Order: sequence, then structure tokens, then C-alpha cells
Amino acid sequence: MHPWHDVPAGDNSPELINAVIEIPAGSKVKYELDKTSGLLMADRVLYSSVRYPANYGFIPQTYCDDKDPLDILVLCQEKVFPRTLMRAKPIGMMEMVDQGELDDKIIAVHYDDPEFSSFNCISELPPHRLEELKAFFQDYKNLEGKTVKVGEILKADAAKKAISEAIQLYKKCKDTLI
Repeated sequence: MHPWHDVPAGDNSPELINAVIEIPAGSKVKYELDKTSGLLMADRVLYSSVRYPANYGFIPQTYCDDKDPLDILVLCQEKVFPRTLMRAKPIGMMEMVDQGELDDKIIAVHYDDPEFSSFNCISELPPHRLEELKAFFQDYKNLEGKTVKVGEILKADAAKKAISEAIQLYKKCKDTLI
């Protein structure tokens, strides 16, 4: 089973989506989906003294202009193992440009976590949590000499629109994807 192509985006997307976790919260290891095999590759250990602030992965059966599935951060009480499937509720989106390419991040909560499942909009999160998310992505590639620009954090409707567009682009391009 290939986690990108064989797992659905979610029966009730974009309201409730599936997230395949590549990197557990607190990790310094950058795991990345090997698109050919479906395995996770340990791409690198982060060069900066930062750790992923949430469980991080992708939404299956989505595709974006950066030639990858749509990225997602899933807020949860616990870190989860790589390749874990989580039901996630999108509450916002962080605009980001990585190496000159659009690389937006969906911000979601774990639907099955009682501490987070009641959140519906990014404005419900503590402001400091949002600053932590932004700071991580502003800093995590600095010592590699790579450029990342973090833009605004948008509300849930923007996230859901981006998810729907990424699902449509996947459907359009799926026969050409590895």
C-alpha cells in the first residue's frame, strides 16, 4: 500500500481529512516520503537547534505546485509514530515560500484528541502557539543557507479551499505521478 496514492484524502474532505504523519512532534529528523516506494526516507537531521512543533506529514491524494502532496501540521497532545494515519480537522493555513516555491502548510487538530478536537478556527489557539509554528519554519533551514519566507496564518476556510484545490490537482495529474 502506497500512503500517497492508496489512502483517501478523507470521506468528508475538506472538513475532516486524513493525514499521514512523516515526522513526530519533537523530532530533529526530517523524514520524507519516497514517492517511488512509499517508504519514509530519513532525509536529514535538522541543522538548526529546533524540533518539529507538531506532528507533520501530508494529506494523501493531494498534489501541489511544489510537486509534493499538501503538507499538514497536526496538533495533538502526543507525538505519533511516522506513517501513522490521523483524522485531522483543518483550522488554518500558514502561507510559506521555500526556496522560491509556494509551500503552504495546513494547520489542523487531531479529531480524536479530546484536548484539541473542539478547536474549529486558528484564532482559538493561544497566540504563542502560532508564533512557535512560524518561528520553527523561519529558522529550521537557516544553518543550511536556504531561504524560507513565512507569510500570514489564514483561517480555516482558506485551508479547506487549498485542500480542495490540491485534491482536484491530484485527480488531474495522478496518472503522471510516480
